[in-house]
Amino acid sequence: MTIQEAQDTIDRWINTTGVRYFNELTNMAMLTEEVGEVARIIARKYGEQSFKESDKDKQLSDELADVLFVLICIANQTGINLTEALEKNLDKKTQRDSTRHQENEKLK
Repeated sequence: MTIQEAQDTIDRWINTTGVRYFNELTNMAMLTEEVGEVARIIARKYGEQSFKESDKDKQLSDELADVLFVLICIANQTGINLTEALEKNLDKKTQRDSTRHQENEKLK
């Protein structure tokens, strides 16, 4: 699935199954919550925190998909084409960081 196909698929889902988009502020709060879930799983799986019983069945892949879903909702409702935005962002990073990382002693 391309990014555009994902945006289109989620838009169709929102307008049929989901009834309508939540407003941008609600979606921003939901995005923050979902990122928190990702952080919780990573802290427990890869960090030093232990899993609570209630967190043992949580899957990082599912939580990352939730983050992507809400992010795409925000892009759709604000008129952002994520394919174009990502391409421009990668160009910006390439120009800005073309030698920075190679010259960083900490990364060698």
